[in-house]
Amino acid sequence: MLRLICAIALLGVVGSGPAWAERLETSAGLVEVVPVVEDLDTPWAVAFLPDGGFLITERDGTLLRISPDGARAQVSGVPDVRASGQGGLLDVVLDPGFAENNLIYLSYSEPEGFRSARTVVAKARLTGTVLEGLEVIFRMEPATSGGRHFGSRIVPDGEGHLFITTGDRGSSDEAQNPNTHIGKVIRIRDDGSVPADNPFSNGAALPEIWSIGHRNPQGAALDAEGNLWTVSHGARGGDEINQPQSGRNYGWPIISYGTTYGGTKIGEGTAKPGMEQPVFYWDPSIAPSGMMIYSGKLWPAWAGHIFVGSLKFDLITRLERDGGQISGEEHLFRDRFTRIRDVREGPEGAIWFLSVGDGALYRMRPAP
Repeated sequence: MLRLICAIALLGVVGSGPAWAERLETSAGLVEVVPVVEDLDTPWAVAFLPDGGFLITERDGTLLRISPDGARAQVSGVPDVRASGQGGLLDVVLDPGFAENNLIYLSYSEPEGFRSARTVVAKARLTGTVLEGLEVIFRMEPATSGGRHFGSRIVPDGEGHLFITTGDRGSSDEAQNPNTHIGKVIRIRDDGSVPADNPFSNGAALPEIWSIGHRNPQGAALDAEGNLWTVSHGARGGDEINQPQSGRNYGWPIISYGTTYGGTKIGEGTAKPGMEQPVFYWDPSIAPSGMMIYSGKLWPAWAGHIFVGSLKFDLITRLERDGGQISGEEHLFRDRFTRIRDVREGPEGAIWFLSVGDGALYRMRPAP
C-alpha cells in the first residue's frame, strides 16, 4: 500500500490546462506522477511517436495525435467501429520500422450487420494527421453478437510477425473450438499472411492460431528474450498471467481458478492433462488491462518485472519475475487513479499509464 507524500505543484508539461505532480512512495523509492494529457474520453491505448508526441485511441472511434507541445488533433481515415459495450477503437501500435515507413496497426471491433462485430487488425500509413492506405490484415472469424471480450492487444515481435489476442466474446466454449479465432492468441506476418512455422499450418486448426483456450486477454507484451506474455480476465476470480507457447491449450473454460458470477464451479476444476497452468493468477479478480515488461532503464531493480493495470481496484500491480515464475507482487497507487486501462514504458524509461476514470495519460518518473 502506498502513501501520498506531498501535494500539488504546477509544471509545464504536454497537455491542456494546469498540470500537477504527486510524489508517491514505492518499493524503489519516491516517484513523481504527472498528468501529461487530460480531457480524454474513454482512452484505451497509447503509442509513442519518434518526435516526442503520442497517439491515443478513444473507444468511441477517435484516434488522437498529440504533438510534443501539447497540440491535439484528430486523425482522419480511421475505420468505422462498433462502439458498444467493451468494443470500439482499441489498441494502437507503431510498426518497428515506423521511422522509415510510418506504418501503424489498429485493433477495433468491426461492425457486421445489425448487431454483430468482430475483432479486426488493420495497418495504415500515418501522414501527419491522416491515415492512408488502410488495409485489414486480420479479421476474426466468425463475427458474433454482444459487446464483451474482444481481447485486441497487438504485439510486433520485431521479426516481421504480429501477435494478436482475441477474447471469447461471451461464448466460452468457442475458446476451445479450433475452427474459430475466438478466445485465441493469433500469430500472423505483418502483411496478414500466415507464417509457415505456425503450429496449425498443417490444417489441424485455423492456421493463424498460435494458442487456444483464452478467456479475454487484454494485455500482452514481450520480455527481453522475445517471449510473449499475456494477462487475461477471469470470471469471478481466476485472472491469469500466461506465457503462451506454440500450439498449447490454456484451458478456458474447461479449467479455471475462478467461479461463475453465481459462485458455481467452472468446467472440470483447476487442472487437466494436456492443458497449461497459468504462471500466476489472482483471486479475487483485479480486472486486468494493459501490461508492460520493464527494461530497468530508470529503476534497475525492476528490470524484467511485469506491470499490469487494474480496472477494478484502481491500481498498477508490479509482478517480480524470476525467469518464467512470479516471485512477488506490489500494488502501486491503489484507489488513486481510476480504472487504469493501459501501461507502457516510454522511450526514456518512464512508466506511462492511461486512466479511464480520470480521462488522462500519466507519466511516472523517479522523484527529484
